[in-house]
Amino acid sequence: MVIKRDDYLSKIIRHKNNGLIKVITGMRRVGKSYLLFNLFYDYLISIGIDKSHIITYALDDRRNKELRNPDELLNAIDKGIKDDDIYYILLDEIQMVDEFEDVLNSLLHIKNVDTYVTGSNSKFLSKDLITEFRGRSDEIRVYPLTFKEFTSVFDGDVNEAWNQYYTYGGLPLTLNFTEHEEKSNYLVKQFEKVYISDIVDRNNIRNINELEELVNILSSNIGSLTNPKKLSNTFKSIKGVSVTEPTIKSYLTYLEDAFLIEKSMRYDVKGKKYISTPSKYYFTDLGLRNGRLNFRQQEENHIMENIIYNELKVRGFNLDVGVVEVREQHEGKLLKKKLEVDFIAQRGNEKYYIQSAYEMSTLEKRKQEERSLLNIPDSFKKVIIVKDNMMPKRDEFGVITIGLFDFLLGKVGLDY
Repeated sequence: MVIKRDDYLSKIIRHKNNGLIKVITGMRRVGKSYLLFNLFYDYLISIGIDKSHIITYALDDRRNKELRNPDELLNAIDKGIKDDDIYYILLDEIQMVDEFEDVLNSLLHIKNVDTYVTGSNSKFLSKDLITEFRGRSDEIRVYPLTFKEFTSVFDGDVNEAWNQYYTYGGLPLTLNFTEHEEKSNYLVKQFEKVYISDIVDRNNIRNINELEELVNILSSNIGSLTNPKKLSNTFKSIKGVSVTEPTIKSYLTYLEDAFLIEKSMRYDVKGKKYISTPSKYYFTDLGLRNGRLNFRQQEENHIMENIIYNELKVRGFNLDVGVVEVREQHEGKLLKKKLEVDFIAQRGNEKYYIQSAYEMSTLEKRKQEERSLLNIPDSFKKVIIVKDNMMPKRDEFGVITIGLFDFLLGKVGLDY
């Protein structure tokens, strides 16, 4: 089974030989190594690059342990460069090298070298590389398989694919298993033995139970508005334990750094300003989230919203939660009310207001979904993505409604 991941490969190819370090990031087990060492490597061979001019090191491989020493790694690379032609340096899990910033800085001084590195946590990128290599590095963020990528290798119809996808997520290796027990065991163990352990070790966390309980709370409330204070109160009321707001804030940052969750802030559409709290948190992979809850909470409407969020991120959109304030008459009084827009999606000059609707079987339900959109005082496109299999349409108010599968499979765009 070959998963092409053409969009990511195209991004890497577009950045080839641009004088910058290409940094490929994303959560563990998402396929970064496969993208770099298989797909990109094969591409280089296909355009005539000699194998001797492609230097590759997997730094998480025990057999390359000595290369985690920065001087040893540089020495090995220097020995591999024999002439003045371009050499492609592919380094997997660069954060495992001591003083890796110096290594990458040194590679920038070699004129005939084009460097590509992967890393499995955002801290090494945002905190170190962007500071050290501002203007000299490109980030290519890799996500789990999209629904379109998943269906391209799934043996079954689109409805079967959807059931599998929203249950087991998009980590590529889940496709190697056929039975629920195999898939669920893989996902549960990955969460416990890889992701949580990695966060604990990297951040020297002493109270692992607090972190794990926070993950459980977030898993049970995907797409719900929350903040450290609210989460702290949840610990007190439900678990009977006290966890401070600063501690919870740190844990949330650690989970984001590991690419397990992403934060979406609220934005006041009419006031044109961010509302600092509360925010929403979405899981980068729903299979890991579902496995964390032992597949007990399968609320398809919330999972659908999370999948749409991930799809928009893969397509390069910046996302916020929209808030629209309206005034309504109630018992003779004019009251203020805040309506929510699931996503404000922006990419360059493009901007869309998007609602995720599991179903709109009645006129009342449609009015409910459209209400916030119709109170937005600008001309950017308003879109409702609905689970129903339906023909795309635009109503008399200009609101576009498209089916979920058409959107995820790229058959109908937001510009319909």
